[in-house]
Amino acid sequence: MSISTEHLRAAGELVGAAATLRDAASIWRSQHPEMKVVLVDAMDMRDEKPALLLGARKVYLATSNGHCWSVTEAPEEADALILTQE
Repeated sequence: MSISTEHLRAAGELVGAAATLRDAASIWRSQHPEMKVVLVDAMDMRDEKPALLLGARKVYLATSNGHCWSVTEAPEEADALILTQE
């Protein structure tokens, strides 16, 4: 699966508007069960480039081979979102 421009737009709106990142992740999972979303500490992502900057919140794109995860800047490779907040 890839993440479309529409997915990124929707993720930006949701993450930017949600009261908490947990709320954003929960809503995203209910609306997009085919796509994974994980929350991690911002420090763990400090050397990665986010796909979206939303104030103190950031959205990264990730891909998995079923075992290992990696961050990607290519939406066509991504099948998950990683959310952080400073």
